[in-house]
Parts: sequence; structure tokens; C-alpha cells
Amino acid sequence: MRLALRTCQNKQDYYLLSEIVRVKIDFLFYRGSFLEGRKKHACGNFNRRRRLPGLECCDQAAAKTLFSGGVEVLGFRDGYRGIIEKDWMPIDKRAISGLLHRGGTILGTNNRDNPFNFPVVTAEGKTEYCDVSDQLLQNMQELKLDNLISIGGDGTLSIARELVDKGAHIVGVPKTIDNDLAATDQTFGFDTAVATATGALDKLHTTAESHHRVMVLEVMGRYAGWIALWSGVAGGADVILIPEIPWSLESITEKLEERQKEGKPFSIIVVAEGTPAPDGQQVVRERIEGSGDPLRLGGIGQVVGALVEQATGVETRVTVLGHIQRGGSPSPLDRILSTRFGVAAAELAMSGRSGLMVALKGNKIVPVPLEDATKKPSLVQSDNEVVQAARSTGICFGD
Repeated sequence: MRLALRTCQNKQDYYLLSEIVRVKIDFLFYRGSFLEGRKKHACGNFNRRRRLPGLECCDQAAAKTLFSGGVEVLGFRDGYRGIIEKDWMPIDKRAISGLLHRGGTILGTNNRDNPFNFPVVTAEGKTEYCDVSDQLLQNMQELKLDNLISIGGDGTLSIARELVDKGAHIVGVPKTIDNDLAATDQTFGFDTAVATATGALDKLHTTAESHHRVMVLEVMGRYAGWIALWSGVAGGADVILIPEIPWSLESITEKLEERQKEGKPFSIIVVAEGTPAPDGQQVVRERIEGSGDPLRLGGIGQVVGALVEQATGVETRVTVLGHIQRGGSPSPLDRILSTRFGVAAAELAMSGRSGLMVALKGNKIVPVPLEDATKKPSLVQSDNEVVQAARSTGICFGD
């Protein structure tokens, strides 16, 4: 949900953008018109990129916090496109009721419509990519948006930072299952993705043990190994392969042979989708031209499985968990974290502050500069406590 307020010629209407939440405070609303002479303040909430568990919790929390200031809202669909094309739908308190347990977003989202590289169809029917950020800012002015709450990962918040540099007022919320945003201890969506991957490992254990197989599970995470690391430890993996730690086939086969000698004729391998092959080459499933994230990672699980089976002679099966990690109901932890983020972001926006992202630091939600959150990704370090704990329990990282 995103709240927004739009000004028409002789009246002011509210809109909640698919990616913008808009607010008016300190004024009265009556039959679609505002009484004159009141102080007006506008604030917005914005979500882009991929849907994931916890998004609706964050939206609902932000909306309720903004509603408490006397806000009525409508929504624009599908991210930045909703702002650029003013594609909206009315939103009231009933529209955000019962969203706490839901994954995804009721208004839609996408990871393609970057206002600095926006697809425009020419008169000849060809698609060209243009910078329409000035048009977006103009629409924000016409809609009387004093502040936006941008909910997303590094791509979304990098765009938000660029818009801030051009004069927009934006507050960010860290949303990604990859957990790769800097300046926050954790992003919402991550805990649910780890739980999903761990559940898959629990199921793979039974079939691996029964059939004496090596089971390879490929999980998401892009260029960060957080999901693979945490689910691998929680799910009892024997080998964890992540982008941050180079691996060799020899190291893996040694681990599997060791297990065979111990009377364990099966093994579980978890591999993050962004893990390079042994020769250092990135395994890419496809390329999407015009996307802000054109490389679609995937396929490293098949590479690992084929190499392991050839080297050991043990039957090896590969499971690619895929987008199931982005769906379903959010975990209790993600519900609480996203709710706290939503409330904090709404409060920052209503206070008029901008260029900040709400972040989890220890047990507190604090504001940090958007620049700090987007200048570099948060990757797994070799001295990470979870990595060290995994090594102590005998888990192999292929190095």
C-alpha cells in the first residue's frame, strides 16, 4: 500500500500509490473538498521491485500510522509506473484490513520500471528507454507529495537516492529476502526465505538418506550467501557453497568421501544462486534487456550436481527452490520487523525528514543515510560468526 494525495483543479483528492503512500495532515476533509486556510502536509509510501513476505505488514503499519494523522488514501499500481502514469485505485481502512498474514502486495509491483531508464513506445512502435525522472518529479509536485516512503532493496533505494539528489523527499525501508543491504542488521523477508529453504532441506534429508543420494539445493540470494548460510546451518547441510567463498570440487569430494567412511552414504549440499563455478565464471540463466537487474542468476545447482556425480559416482539430484522463497505467509519475526519499519518510516516522513532509511541496529530501529545503505552490498565475511560456527560443526564450504 502506498498513500498519496493528489490535487485537482478545484479540489484535492487522496490517492494511495502502488508504490506511494501520500498523506495530508492538520486539515479537515469534507465531501471531497478541504476547508481553506488549513496547514497542509503531504507524505508518501513507495514500494518497488519484487514481492515478498512481510511487504503487506509494512504497508499496513505505515498506512495505519499515517491514518492516525487524519489521512485518507488511494493507491497507484505497479511501482514507479504508477507514479509516472497516475494509475490509481481508492484505498481505505477496509482495504488494508487482514493483510498481516499475507505475502506479496495487493497493488502489484515490478522490478523493471526505472524512471531513469523507462520503457517508452515510439510512434513507430519501437521501445526506447528514456529518462523520465523529471516527469516523475513533476507528477509528484502536481500530486502535492511532500514525502515518499520507498520500500525496496538496493535497486529501489539507489533510485530513491538519485531522486533525493534531484530534490525529492524520500524515506527508505529495507525490503529484500537477500539480506544484502548495508547499514541494517537485517531486512524483512529474509527470515521467511530462510524458513522456507530450511523446510525444503528437512524434506530432502529423508529422501537423500533413503536412496543414498547426494541432494543439491539451489537457493536465492543473488551475490550474497546469507540465505544459503543460514538455511544450511539450520537445515543440517553437509556442504554450503556461497559467492563469497571460492570452492573446489576436490574439497567437496573429500567431504563426501569422509561421510561415506563414517557410514553416511548420503549428503546434502546447499548452493547460493550467485556462487560462481570453480573456474570463477558466473552461471546465468538468462539476460533481460532493459531491466535494472538484467542478469537472471541460476543454474549453478546443476553445475555442482553434475560435477559431484561425475567425481564420486554417487547418484546426485538437484532441486532449485526458486520463487517459492518469495511467497507464502511471512514469519512472525518478519511480521514484527516489517511492522516496526513501517511505523518508523511513516513517523520520519510525517516529521518532514528525507534522504534516510530506517534500519535495524541491535534491537532498535534507527534512521541511517540512504547513501550508506546503497553504496555497497552487505556480504558474508569469512570471519562471520555463523560461518565459524558452521565450520566448528564440520560443515564444508568447499575451500
